[in-house]
This record gives sequence, C-alpha cells and structure tokens, in this order.
Amino acid sequence: MASSKSTAKKRLVRGVRSPGSRLARGSARAARLAKPEAAKATRAITKQTTALARRPKNDALAKRESGEIDVGRKAPSFRLLDQDAQLFDSYALEGKPYVLYFYPKDDTPGCTQEACDFRDSLSRFARRKVEVIGVSPDGPGSHARFCDKHGLPFRLLSDPNQELAKRYGVWVKKQNYGREYMGILRSTFLVDKKGIVRKAWRGIRVPGHVENVLFEASQL
Repeated sequence: MASSKSTAKKRLVRGVRSPGSRLARGSARAARLAKPEAAKATRAITKQTTALARRPKNDALAKRESGEIDVGRKAPSFRLLDQDAQLFDSYALEGKPYVLYFYPKDDTPGCTQEACDFRDSLSRFARRKVEVIGVSPDGPGSHARFCDKHGLPFRLLSDPNQELAKRYGVWVKKQNYGREYMGILRSTFLVDKKGIVRKAWRGIRVPGHVENVLFEASQL
C-alpha cells in the first residue's frame, strides 16, 4: 500500500511543472522563433544597403566628390611656377577671359601637337583678348625646354603635386595595356572675364580641338 502511494506521489510530482520551468521553456521557444525573423531582417537590411551602394550617383554629387568643375561655377584660384620659374597668381587674370588647358607631359607627340595648335592660333585668341595657359605636372625646367624647342609664346604652369588638376577633376585613374595608374585627363576650360567656367572639354582628342575652343571663345 505504501509502495503504491509512493509511486503515485512520484507521478504527481513529475506531472506538476513549476512556473520557472514553463517560463524557461517559453523563452527558449521564443528565441528559436526569433532567430529566423532576425536573420530575415538582417538579410533585408543587407539587401537594401547593397542596392543603395549600387545605385547610380546623382551627377552633381559625383562631380562634387571627384572635384570636377561644373560649367557655370567659379574657376579655382591658383599660384604656380611658370617656365621661367616665376610664381604666377591667378589674381592677374581678374577681368580677363582665358583658356586653361591640362596636358599629360611635355614634348610627347599629342601634347606637342596640341601646344603647336594653340601656338599657331594664338593671334586669333589675342584678337578676342583671351589668354592661353597650359598646365602639366612637369617642372619649370622641362617647360622652358619645351617652349624653346617649339617656339611656344604662351605661359606653361608647373603643377607637380597635381593640386590644380585635382581641383578641376582631371587627375584621374587611367589604364594602359592592363596597367592602372594616375595621370592627367587631357582637358580644356574656357573661363570668362568674371572668372566663371563657360565651357569644359574633358578627355579631348587633339585634332580640331583648338578650332572648337576658338569658336566658343568668340561667343564670350
């Protein structure tokens, strides 16, 4: 009799679940259910982030980030050495229209052709009272030799740290035979007498380019 009572008591004890145990099991179940939901939320956030990263940037924002100068904006000021190792300040250009052209390297075929085209058309720029200025990373000595060799009568500025090139957004990543490197994107900017960029040519081809610049200069 005592044995049957003891067995019944044990069954009763096993059948009674404490509030604490029910709470623990409920928490575990909630955690198991929450895991898929959390994973789903994480995947959704990752998907949104990826989509935002891949979304094309607004043109104006992309230009601001790269330093690219928009037409209609104020031209950057500068102070650089010229071919005579004299410091030239853009303050001297106030009230005057000018052409600022960036080229990769002195005395290379494309750069020589471009410089000679500007040289041959310089009198026509002068009639429009437009000054022509070339800029490259080469030093004053290299510029002086380049000018002497090809009879270039206009100012060439040395931008060895690419400070001005970066401000105009023409110091860019380039590729050649699978090799990546930083270099000058051949570009020209026409600035009016108020110091506003009126025309920008980027990544230009040399043949016929100076004629295009002349035409736009005649419209100022």
